[in-house]
Amino acid sequence: MKQFILSLLILLSTVSIGQNQNLSNGNVFDGEPYLAIDPYNSQHLVVAWMGWINFSNLFKIKIRSSFDGGKTWSSTVELPHTVSSYSSVDPSLDFDHNGDVFVCFIDFTGTNPPVTGGVYISKSTDGGLSWGTPTEVINTNYDGTKWPIDRPWIAIDKSAAPTQGNIYVSSMPLNRNNPSYRPYLSVSTDGGNTFTTTYIDTAGWLAGSINPLPLCSPAISSTGTFYGAYPSYVISQSPYAQTFLASSTNGGKTISHKNLITFVSPTNIGDYPLAKKANLLICDPSDPNHLAYIFLSATHGDLDVFFIESVDAGNNWTSPIRVNDDPIGNNRMQDLLWADFDTDGDLVISWRDRRNGADSTFQASTEIWASYRSKDSASFSPNFQITNQAAAHDTVLEAAGNDFMCIKLQNDTLNATWGDTQNGDLNIWFQRMTADGTTLSLQSISSEKVPTVFVYPNPAVSTIYVESKQLQYVKIYDSNGRLMISKQNTEASERLEINLENYGSGTYHVEISTARETVTTQIVKQ
Repeated sequence: MKQFILSLLILLSTVSIGQNQNLSNGNVFDGEPYLAIDPYNSQHLVVAWMGWINFSNLFKIKIRSSFDGGKTWSSTVELPHTVSSYSSVDPSLDFDHNGDVFVCFIDFTGTNPPVTGGVYISKSTDGGLSWGTPTEVINTNYDGTKWPIDRPWIAIDKSAAPTQGNIYVSSMPLNRNNPSYRPYLSVSTDGGNTFTTTYIDTAGWLAGSINPLPLCSPAISSTGTFYGAYPSYVISQSPYAQTFLASSTNGGKTISHKNLITFVSPTNIGDYPLAKKANLLICDPSDPNHLAYIFLSATHGDLDVFFIESVDAGNNWTSPIRVNDDPIGNNRMQDLLWADFDTDGDLVISWRDRRNGADSTFQASTEIWASYRSKDSASFSPNFQITNQAAAHDTVLEAAGNDFMCIKLQNDTLNATWGDTQNGDLNIWFQRMTADGTTLSLQSISSEKVPTVFVYPNPAVSTIYVESKQLQYVKIYDSNGRLMISKQNTEASERLEINLENYGSGTYHVEISTARETVTTQIVKQ
């Protein structure tokens, strides 16, 4: 039993809190921007993020493109919902071998049952200026009530192999209360018109029933091999938490498995249970046998960034190297990893850093830091700072899942995008830097007002929630203007729960009054 507990702690300290949990019900988000660069045109960049629509239908995927290396950007394009009442979240982007760009995202009702919707992709043949009709990748009902749509991650085969053009989308269950938890792989061999789905894990290599977030990080080698790294804790497989490496050379028809890393040293994770601990697997475009795996570990008493690599297609891995160079054991936590190889095999790793925080707790201000390693070097550069302003700790974002940075390395130039809500607006930034950390340019891609009032879910089945600071009352009217519900905020709470179970289906008008304003919106009762 003791060994079981220690191994479980290791598992939770490295993989259990995914980078995306609160998909629709959080009341502040930083947009989770994602950046892609055309591999055939380094001047062509596309950024997608979760933008606000209004306070009752929270998010819609928004996209801008640049054709001059980020100097100027196109007008913002909003992807339409597959169903008008859906909310769209978790965008990821990739280019195919023809230079067309695909966006992958969730479009769904939210997590209040019944959950409908799924993961979708849309294609642009004009560089991101316009987008085709979304294609369903996987439906919320594919695997019963597990809702296998969380953290969809797109990777497209740009090799010259027979699998060229294959589109791979990995995802994991959204329902955290329905074990076992398994990672999914959806594959298209016809340019994204249709998809087939299978489990990435299998007997002997199961993700298990302990960790509800079996996030799989996908990567594709320059010769067309698909790789995916996912966490596992199954006592019959190993007394320790592990990460497995799945691979396929035939487009996902058959998948083989190897052990990537076993976490045998127990660590105390009590001080940072909400850290964003998802790990990352990437392939070196210049060497099909070269893989890198970046992860977090509290080996030295606080979460640090570690790196291992394989030069024989994942058969053997190096010993871990600590990447962040702040003092060892200084009780300053790092998390929220990202990394990228450029076409020459140079590598950059970035993370959310707390070394300059005012105290040693999790609730410290953060910055984005990075480190660079050239193809011919055996060591990483001294760490350098990407963002020039600390982001204050936010109790809402603490529990929500924010991939608020994405970096791409192109010809020794680091391109980074991130979001913040520091001034009350949702700001999406784009920055170009040299490999030694010298800033070349910094631009605001988007800045939009964050709604001050939030009503969810919409549509609703039986209950809605209204959130705002200094909330005073909520009134609900039917479509004929008759007052149906009036509820005062007598407890000075920032959230009111309103039961609609005894009211018929249809559209209702909601009036929300705060100390600052009175706003109205509509909800649909199913």
